Amino acid sequence: MMSFIQTLNAAWQKSNSLLCVGLDPEPARFPAGLANRADAIFDFCRAIVDATAPYACAFKPQIAYFAAHRAEAQLEQLIAHIHDAHPGIPVVLDAKRGDIGSTAEQYAREAFERYNADAVTVNPYMGFDSIEPYLEHAGRGVIVLCRTSNPGGSDLQFLQTGDRPLYQVVAQLAAEKWNASGQLSLVVGATFPNEIAQVRAIVGDMPLLIPGVGAQGGDIEATVRAGRTDSGAGMMINSSRAIIFAGKGDDFAEAAAQAARQTRDAINAFR
Repeated sequence: MMSFIQTLNAAWQKSNSLLCVGLDPEPARFPAGLANRADAIFDFCRAIVDATAPYACAFKPQIAYFAAHRAEAQLEQLIAHIHDAHPGIPVVLDAKRGDIGSTAEQYAREAFERYNADAVTVNPYMGFDSIEPYLEHAGRGVIVLCRTSNPGGSDLQFLQTGDRPLYQVVAQLAAEKWNASGQLSLVVGATFPNEIAQVRAIVGDMPLLIPGVGAQGGDIEATVRAGRTDSGAGMMINSSRAIIFAGKGDDFAEAAAQAARQTRDAINAFR
């Protein structure tokens, strides 16, 4: 069984894509044909996954969009479907967990045993012992928040610690001291391309999960030029709402596929 990093490297090559499709289902925005269906969230996401898989290097379901609708079982079903129907495309569970070690052990079991995700996003605010339990799951990825795409991220991430901002300290810790499993990655937002470049200089070829293109307005060209590795890879550039809600009618999956293809091609133009 390949590790998360190995799977991601293979997916970059096979798909010729750096696009990560985010799955943030909002039933109020579903087409009328899915209204009042008990498994509407699963049916919607499955259709999106199947339509966009040829253009994606990863899928990223956001757990809150499922849990808020008591749809955790549909999330389990969705991740199982991705693994079965599209083997080789890694699944990143976007949960942003962060708690003390004993609780982190349970969150790690949730992500990797219950949902069978290939990787999970975590918050490093409580330090290494809150991240270490995830590393004990061999081959699974741990994606650490570093420089997030939201404006308020600067409240803490830009605080000066010595002669550099905190997000750079997190990047160096993740790349060196914390990366005992060799499966760490970082979250760096597309809305801050200068910071992407700073992080890339610190971490070398470590993969970056980059949210913020599409609905959040991140610039694709600036993102790719700042974050690509020498091989032209190294990134999972995430787009969620701009892809999954590209269409409003019964042809929503086809519209999503077109949006995913266009985004993939726009990214590849600058690799």
